[in-house]
Amino acid sequence: MFTFLFALCFISAANFAAGAQAPIIPQPMQFDMGQTTLTLASNFVFNSSSKSSTLVNAFERYKSLIFSHTSSPTGTMLGSLSVTVDSADENLGLDTDESYMLKIETSPASAELHAANVYGALHGLETFSQLVMYNFTADAYQISNAPWNINDKPRFPYRGLMIDTSRHFEPIRAVKQVLDAMAYAKLNVLHWHVVDSQSFPLQSVKYPKLWDGAYTGQERFTIDDAKDVVEYARQRGIWVLVEFDMPGHAASWCVGYPEICPAPDCTQPLNPATNATFDLIEGLLQEMTGVFPNQYIHLGGDEVNTNCWTKTPSVAAWMKSQNFTTDQAYMYFIERAHKIAHDVGRIPINWEEVFNHFGTQLDKESIIHVWLNHATAAKIVAAGYRCILSNSDVWYLDHLTVTWEKFYDNDPFQGISDPNQQKLMLGGEVCMWGETVDPSDIDQTIWPRAAAAAERLWSPQDVTDHDQFLQRLLAFRCLLNRRGIKAAPANNTQARSAPHGPGSCYKQ
Repeated sequence: MFTFLFALCFISAANFAAGAQAPIIPQPMQFDMGQTTLTLASNFVFNSSSKSSTLVNAFERYKSLIFSHTSSPTGTMLGSLSVTVDSADENLGLDTDESYMLKIETSPASAELHAANVYGALHGLETFSQLVMYNFTADAYQISNAPWNINDKPRFPYRGLMIDTSRHFEPIRAVKQVLDAMAYAKLNVLHWHVVDSQSFPLQSVKYPKLWDGAYTGQERFTIDDAKDVVEYARQRGIWVLVEFDMPGHAASWCVGYPEICPAPDCTQPLNPATNATFDLIEGLLQEMTGVFPNQYIHLGGDEVNTNCWTKTPSVAAWMKSQNFTTDQAYMYFIERAHKIAHDVGRIPINWEEVFNHFGTQLDKESIIHVWLNHATAAKIVAAGYRCILSNSDVWYLDHLTVTWEKFYDNDPFQGISDPNQQKLMLGGEVCMWGETVDPSDIDQTIWPRAAAAAERLWSPQDVTDHDQFLQRLLAFRCLLNRRGIKAAPANNTQARSAPHGPGSCYKQ
């Protein structure tokens, strides 16, 4: 059986070479390769003059990921990968240079990885790990198609995956496993939709009764849990964007603080008629700046049904006194929430409806997150706003009948040809809404389809061949399985379905 699996892997490697593609997801920006098989020494090491603990930890991780078997290689061997980084700066965000260069020579055998900073080096380590394969027959780790010369960087600075821990609670272990897999696909933003109408699982020390909105006393995150997730993500080149959706999707806030909601029997949108609402928002966001250190915060703003405002006498009277329509009250709320975000040093991100309602009335620093209609993205950047794409027809992972091909074909630049407007398109993310996922099925619902979007967001725009990508997707799914990620078969017509019968991982 081992010989059979080995043969499949190396048949695939030959196909990659013949098709002028690398056996890597996402496909690198530029690469050259040869025809030599290079053997790694049994005492292979990563080395660097950098003292970064982030890099040292990554060396330990990748040594464990790559070398799961003992080996007894013979002949001329590659003994190390030498890693250099130009900068010790470990700040992580939209402006981070994630580029790297990987050079693997055969005569003499040598390997060098050079990056602008540690985060580019992390991506280079992942690429290197995907080139290494264990040859069961030779009892050796090998790299096919050497020498390699890879010059790589992402096409977009924002390459995200959203998880929703309100509709179903996801324990920290499950969140970390999502982060592991994201790093393997070179995604760099975890959008954490941490609370919603159904539950408020995140602790606030300043407003401790918000926790009363959790499903149970066991389905909660402490502040230290959240900080742990942020650091775990950073160690893998991922920054965490937290979302507090408001004024809609906030009924769980009312459990502990009913005064910020219109009425006991009509709880959302949050009450715009009382300063208590905005005092709580300000205190919460200020507290969270010490937990989520990046400069952005997602404030939601979607699906705001204002019926509770018109039905609640006190809110209706306030709108009348302000001479507000419900839409104007909605805008008043968004503007105040934005001011609070700016006051605590954060740039607000909102879902598409906020732009659809208010357009250029929004402050220009705002970032708009498209989910309803891909075509809106072109209008957003034409109006001078930055944009993130997650159009729900093809980048919502809870839509189980959407195949990897549709994920792969969804290009953020569709309808945007002006280079200046293209600069405003930050990238995009796939969204794992939580109504039908919990720890039992989240991995196989996300993967491997998310890898198709990951390549679209990283690789050059002209890397679009379905047949070539499928070869790599099949191999990547098997790689995920080997690393403990429960990725479903790649060719499912219904995502997260089990294999149809006996067979190789590389054929499913």
